Formats: sequence, structure tokens, C-alpha cells
Amino acid sequence: MTQEQTPMRICYVAYPTSLTLGSANAVQTYSTLCELRSQYADLQIIIPRMTSAHNPFDALGVTYIPRIGIGRLSRLHKSTLWYYAERSVFAWIVFVLLWVQQLRGTRTAVIYVREVICAYWLSQWAPRWLRAQVVYEVHHLESTNHSRPKEVWAAALVQRIDTVTLSMPARLVSLTSTFRQLLEKQGLRMAATVDILPDAYNATIYHQSDAVVARDALAIPRDLNVICYAGLTFAYRRLELLVQAFAQLDQECRAKSRMYFVGGRPQEIAVLVLQVASLGLQDAVFFTGVQSQTVVAQYMAASDILVIPDTVTDETASPLKLFEYMATGRVVLCPEMQSLREIIGSDGACVFERGNLDSLTAQLTKLIRSPELRKDIAGRGLNAVSPHTYQNRATRLIAVCRTAVSE
Repeated sequence: MTQEQTPMRICYVAYPTSLTLGSANAVQTYSTLCELRSQYADLQIIIPRMTSAHNPFDALGVTYIPRIGIGRLSRLHKSTLWYYAERSVFAWIVFVLLWVQQLRGTRTAVIYVREVICAYWLSQWAPRWLRAQVVYEVHHLESTNHSRPKEVWAAALVQRIDTVTLSMPARLVSLTSTFRQLLEKQGLRMAATVDILPDAYNATIYHQSDAVVARDALAIPRDLNVICYAGLTFAYRRLELLVQAFAQLDQECRAKSRMYFVGGRPQEIAVLVLQVASLGLQDAVFFTGVQSQTVVAQYMAASDILVIPDTVTDETASPLKLFEYMATGRVVLCPEMQSLREIIGSDGACVFERGNLDSLTAQLTKLIRSPELRKDIAGRGLNAVSPHTYQNRATRLIAVCRTAVSE
């Protein structure tokens, strides 16, 4: 059936942590919404308004709800529960807004939500009071979230959040098949009601580019092997392991190589700078700080080896940088993980034993010494990642919403 034959109003509810694309969460949300807006007319986007300053989301015609900064109270008493309360209030306002719209004759057919507390409330209320189906894009179990409340008494609340958000939405969307299998294995959700929607890359920014041009623009010597890690934040990514591996390279490999860390908060960079100094690597390891996406893409293009030392999650691991790395046509070095294998396939990246310093060092050495191997693996990675554009992601998201409504 065509969109015209089956009118279906979609409401996309998100809580990006940065309206200026200063987090992976915000980048993924914004990039998905850009494509959704271009493909689907009957779409409402609801996000919190954090400041009055102009931001990229303005151009998408979003409905802003003023952010009530309850989470800031964590400065007085540190607890994730403040953020739970903030997002709860946001979810309640979203519900009231959609309810008023329904009274005025505009009914939402499906609510697509990618924030756990919003999913908790809307999946309970929307089907009954709004006659709307809820699709929840789940990124992890809340009980395994590093940022979950640590109060002992809150454990039952966290478990309740998992129970509701995994059982009540019409459909779940997972970034990986590995996580879908885990949900079914633990009896949390039947696999048939979980759709796989991997992350993606922006093909207008991340694509094959000339390495010499990129190096000249960034003042990087042409005759060196360039190793790069790019990420908005460094926390929980085991970057210290990568620094140690670089220090363990033999003298010949280290002498003809340079390593760049692109991104990171000042406090995260400071810790690594101390490690680099203690190992005497100041002349070979560089920190650029946070850069625009176009400059980040330049660093990737200037690189020979792009590294993911570790991921924040396990079964749900689907880092944006993996897609962006592969799309630039450079070889990727990443941990051996089933969730990453879903994207890289059997031979689209070079892998090492997760958390094993010697394994990481050995693979890094192998890639430095073999330009032809790098080229072969990078080519296979480029082919593997090519379907994972945001255009395709948006198309599949719309199809998931249609399924939720038709069931």
C-alpha cells in the first residue's frame, strides 16, 4: 500500500543530549530525522528545547517542549533519579500535547521513541488514551546502563522500567541482532516482534577522499603511518589500551607512525596526556580536541588505520564511528565482538581479542607493515557498510511503523 492509501501520522519523540550535535546520540537522532522529514510528510518531531539559541534541529520543523532542568539538581545531590524525573515530566507533557491534538481532530497513529523514560510512560498510556502504537528503539537494558541510579532501593524501579519498556511497546527496534537474541534468550521479548535497525553514516560527509589532500590541509606529514581514533567523548572506550599498544610497537614501526585522538572532553584528554607523557610519546601522539564533522572526516581521510579500542556496550554495540570509519575507505581495527561482526562481516575489518593489549599491538603492527593488507580489508569494509546510509535507515523505520499499526 502507498502512503496516500494508508494515512499514518508518526510522532518521533527524542531527548537528544545536545541540540548542537555534541554527542553521538544527537548526531544519530538528527541525521535520522533529516531523512525522515524528506521521505515522510505526516511526521511530527518532539524534542526538548534546552536553549533559545539557533540549532540544527530548527530546520526540521520540530515541536519544542521547554526543558525543565530537574537533572541539574544532581549538583546538590548526585543521582540519576533527577534525570528520570526530568524525562518523566517531558513524557507527560508530550502525552498531554498529543491528547489535545487528538481532541482537535489530529490523531497520531504511531509514536516512535528512543528514550527509555519516555518509552516507559508512553507505552503504558498511549495505546489506551491516544489509540497510538508505540515503537521503542532500545539501546540497552536499563539494568546494565552505566548511568542507572545506584541507590539500593532504586533497583526495583530500574527493573520495572526494563519490564515495561521491553514488553508493552507494539514493537521494539534494536541496533543489533545480537541484542535481539539476548532478549529472546532471557524471555524478555519474542524475536519476531523486534526489528533490526542498525546505525548509519552520513554519505555527504563520510566518503572516500584523497589522503594527500587531507594531510596537507591538516599539516600531517605525507610519509608517516597515521593511526586515528575519533569520537565525541572518550569515556569507557579504553583509549588507554590504544596508547599502551602504540608504546609497545617496535622501534621501527613507532618511528614511522603518528597517532591522533580527535574529540574528547578536556578532562578526558588530560588523563591521556599524562599517560602519553609518562611513556615518552609526546612527539608521536596528538590530541585535536572536539572538531566539526567535516574536520573529523578529514582526519579519517588522512589516516591509514582507524581504531576502535572498545565499546561502551556489548550486545548492543553499534558505534557510529564504525560506520563512518568504514565509509571513508580506510582499514578499521576493532575488538572481536558478535555485534560488530553484524556490520563488518567476516573480513571487513581487522579484529583483535577484546581487552588484550598484546593482541591489539600485534594487529596494529601487522597493519602498519602491510599497506596492501590495509587496502584489501578497507575495500571489503567499504562494500559491507555501503547499505547503511541514513536514507535507508529512514525508509526501514517507516516500514517498522507501518508494521506496528497494521498488527
